[in-house]
Amino acid sequence: MSRSPRPPDHPALAAAGSALRQAGLLQSAAALLWVPQAALLALAVARLAAGGGLAAVLPLAALLALAGLARAALDALGGRMAFRAARAALAGLRQDALAALAARSPLDAARPASGLAAAAVAEQAEAVLPYLLRYRPARLRAVLVPLVLLLAVATQSWMAAVILLFCAPLIPLFMALVGLRAKEASEAQMLEVGGMNALLLDRLRGLPTIRAFEAVDITARRLRAAAETLRARTMAVLRIAFLSSAVLELFSALGVAMVAVYIGFHLLGMLPFGTWSGWLGLGPALFVLLLAPAFFDPLRDLAAAWHDRAAGEAALAALARLAAPPALALPGASASAAATPAGRPPALGVAALVFRHDPAARPVFDGFSLQIAGGERVALFGPSGCGKSTLLALLAGLALPESGTVTLGGAALTAGSAATLRRRIAWIGQQPHVFAATLRDNVRLGRAGLDAAVPLARLLPGHDPARRVGEGGLGLSGGETLRLALARAIADPAVGVILADEPTAHLDRATAAEATNALLAAAEGRTLVVATHDPVLAARMNRIVRLPA
Repeated sequence: MSRSPRPPDHPALAAAGSALRQAGLLQSAAALLWVPQAALLALAVARLAAGGGLAAVLPLAALLALAGLARAALDALGGRMAFRAARAALAGLRQDALAALAARSPLDAARPASGLAAAAVAEQAEAVLPYLLRYRPARLRAVLVPLVLLLAVATQSWMAAVILLFCAPLIPLFMALVGLRAKEASEAQMLEVGGMNALLLDRLRGLPTIRAFEAVDITARRLRAAAETLRARTMAVLRIAFLSSAVLELFSALGVAMVAVYIGFHLLGMLPFGTWSGWLGLGPALFVLLLAPAFFDPLRDLAAAWHDRAAGEAALAALARLAAPPALALPGASASAAATPAGRPPALGVAALVFRHDPAARPVFDGFSLQIAGGERVALFGPSGCGKSTLLALLAGLALPESGTVTLGGAALTAGSAATLRRRIAWIGQQPHVFAATLRDNVRLGRAGLDAAVPLARLLPGHDPARRVGEGGLGLSGGETLRLALARAIADPAVGVILADEPTAHLDRATAAEATNALLAAAEGRTLVVATHDPVLAARMNRIVRLPA
């Protein structure tokens, strides 16, 4: 079985690397202070066994206490440094992943599902913290501390050092074998978590449709099957984690037991070899016995963090996939939009337009051209899949065409101008999202300096702007939700173009007629382009553009 490639170091990880190394060195120094502590303790016991009184061990006890305080201080300082560096690294990873998601065009076919992205950024990303806080310092301690302790043991007994040297390599060997499987299991489990979140979010969004088609039982069975698969994946990860701990405990227990047996028989005179001086006294023998368990402590810490390594590297790979440059980028995603004063409604135009969602797919538009005069009301009419929504998205500057030009008010839409031109455009989707907030806040959407009261009074008469509504429009009818979206569109006086995608698709006939009147009223003095299947709405427009299938 070949090892999975290690995810490349992110700049945030590289920046935190120096602090993490310093923290690991401090924690290693804290662990190595056990050598003088063990020497002081062994010497104190030897003096007491030789008949020394309390006065003979009090200075040693004071030094032992000082070493313990220094050890605790170094370990706490290293832990604090590692935590700060790890938190900063994780924040950088999340920021880059979110920036890459924001830079993806809504037309990008490879755009990850919202549930999958949310699981990776919010939940799976937390696995990076234990990886940085526990595994990396433990790996450094496992390299430095056992080597120093082995040299300290060897100064008293080369035989005890040989026993430790024989047992130590077996632990990393078996842990590496276990780790290969652990990483694969962690990656599979994280993918299952993301898939489960995406499935659950999709079903929650489509709950009214599921109820309407009486598919509740089928949906419940599928969710149960997905949950069972996730449970099996999680239990597999836990089994491997327990296996790695059992491997370490077995070999560390054998190593300590073999050293203790050798020291015991040596003190009894049955194994009078393995030392430099020919005989170990009580003090040196106790010193070796105290260091033997400590020799395996860094390896024990590494084993405890071995699962953190697998989960952390899987989380890093997931964040790296989210942060990868998108195949279809949102033009001007990181650019700041210049202020756009209100003026005459701008004209829209596309010329020789060529666009495809995927380079290997056939083009949605191939040489398409259209001119829309300023203030004109146009309906894009045609069967499903003919490209109505795609054309609206291109007019809104949500993606750049493969070739051809898109213009707004005579200005070509490019990566440099897209952010500014989009300020003049309002988009109304098929299902406008309403946040759990007041009507006023839902109209403003965080945009400073907008007066929400005027459009609300015009489109939702009798509704208090301070009235709170639930997430997803709870408390509003379908027609009221559309009117709220229209209020958002006209709240900014700079908006001169309204693009509406199937605004009456989910409304009954009477509500659709009211929504159409509200849409036409809101578009007064603005250019309006509507993608629709509704012939009644299309007939109210100045012109109908029929798109071929």
